[in-house]
Amino acid sequence: MHIEHTPLPGVLILQSRVFTDDRGFFNEIYVASKFRDLGLPTEFIQDNCSRSMRHTIRGLHYQTTSPQGKLVRASYGKIFDVAVDIRRNSPTFCQWFGTTLEAGDGRQLWIPPMFAHGFLVLSESADVSYKCTTEYLHSADRSLAWDDPDIGIVWPLDVGVAPLVSEKDLAAPRLATAELFE
Repeated sequence: MHIEHTPLPGVLILQSRVFTDDRGFFNEIYVASKFRDLGLPTEFIQDNCSRSMRHTIRGLHYQTTSPQGKLVRASYGKIFDVAVDIRRNSPTFCQWFGTTLEAGDGRQLWIPPMFAHGFLVLSESADVSYKCTTEYLHSADRSLAWDDPDIGIVWPLDVGVAPLVSEKDLAAPRLATAELFE
């Protein structure tokens, strides 16, 4: 497994080998010993999967108590995946990083705890699978506005197309008024 560092310390692109033949492909997603050797978490408490249609934006999500580290991949389709540093005392506070993840490409994004996460579906539909380091807590669930100009994410949306966004995410606060980490 190869690690690519991003401009946000701790946010990593993990690239594993993909073995292909006329039947399809095989790819190791998670091997505890390899993660341990790379200094990454080896205990994941919860696995999640969502299916979304083209132009859907989910996020930016995080938890205030028991923050979740997330290992994210596209298990079907293609997405633009984003991490945002929401630690007020961090030198990269309010900065974001985005990358494309596509089913079968062997790429995953590791997003440490105390970062917000979101994605945009680029294909007709996409299944996004992610492993979490802590359980989901409804009482701690928070969102940031996906289009907050103070963050300035450049979403690769098709020209003239409005994204599909949940009511919850449409009502999400901007960074300036959100409950964040110190």
